[in-house]
Amino acid sequence: MPYSKVIKELPLRAQLLFLKRDLQKKMVFIGGPRQVGKTTLAQSFLENFIEGDPGYYNWDLSEHRKLIREKNWPRSQKLIILDEIHKNRQWRNLVKGVYDTQKNTHQFMITGSARLNTLRRGGDSLMGRYYYHRLHPFGLPDFKHDSKYLEPLFKFGGFPEPLLEQSEIELGRWHLQRLDKLVYEDLRDIENVKELNKIELLAEALQERVGSPLSFTSLAEDLETNFHSIKRWIQILDSLYYCYLLPPYGAPKIRAVKKEQKLYLWDWSQVDELGHRFENMVAGHLLRYCHHIQDTQGKKMELRYIRDTDKREIDFVVLQNKKPLFAVEAKLSDRAISKHIKYFMDRTPIPHFYQVHMGKKESQINDQITLLNFISFSKEVLNI
Repeated sequence: MPYSKVIKELPLRAQLLFLKRDLQKKMVFIGGPRQVGKTTLAQSFLENFIEGDPGYYNWDLSEHRKLIREKNWPRSQKLIILDEIHKNRQWRNLVKGVYDTQKNTHQFMITGSARLNTLRRGGDSLMGRYYYHRLHPFGLPDFKHDSKYLEPLFKFGGFPEPLLEQSEIELGRWHLQRLDKLVYEDLRDIENVKELNKIELLAEALQERVGSPLSFTSLAEDLETNFHSIKRWIQILDSLYYCYLLPPYGAPKIRAVKKEQKLYLWDWSQVDELGHRFENMVAGHLLRYCHHIQDTQGKKMELRYIRDTDKREIDFVVLQNKKPLFAVEAKLSDRAISKHIKYFMDRTPIPHFYQVHMGKKESQINDQITLLNFISFSKEVLNI
């Protein structure tokens, strides 16, 4: 079946009910990658939204910047949306002042394509004044784990525009445009970095390093720059939701690596090698699972991986309040269970191991090991 016949429209976001709940208590911050749908989600809270709506203000528009600085919005407008406000270097003080003086008359929703909960420019803390929600690309849970959506999600990723367009040509054009805007607009707005061309080259180079322990030294050599610059630039790309790093998980009975981190992209469709793309898609779904629980239930969630000094490895471990819930090994085909699973099963407190794949074979190996296709795994484990 052609892709265009599979996805004709996108479903409602899973966060809607939680955002409505949290808006009754505090400000709501929505962070996430460029073009993931934050603005569309926020505008859906304004009834019959049209251009010029008195509840929506975008810092990128000069006429809106003046209104934001003056805090000049109608008193009758209950919800005020401030989009991309983090590009104002004093945004934290501005938002704090607005909320402290108008929280009894207005609700506030703040959106941005950078990590709003970690950016510290502007001085005064916003602690206790907001709830933070991270918006992810669409995934199988959004489509009720229906198998017909797996292939288009795998091929075109979960970002709204290419997922609806479902064209390889348009996907390539979208990749180039998104990276160009991320480096030469978004990054420039929040960081004082001169070598933007090298950061663009770094972002492209990271696409080939997905799923492998990341070597800052190797990247520095390839880009002919220094170790500290590479490390800082990756931190910036992380803050802009281009990529994310997973630290290793250690247990007393294994000689786990301690510093090596693995890197993944928020847009897995950028990864050419299919096995690595599938691993990245699994990582994206697991990260979404962790973020959703943490953002809505207040439980400390972590996504890590296992690797020991003898290079035995399991792709992912999900932890809740520092205790492992389960581990996941991602394989493109439904091959035999990895021998590394059995090794770590005997030496770690991880209660359950899943090996997930794009094939059809499924089996319960024992009480601790399950072989599942990704659709069943999404339905049984990631059903939030």
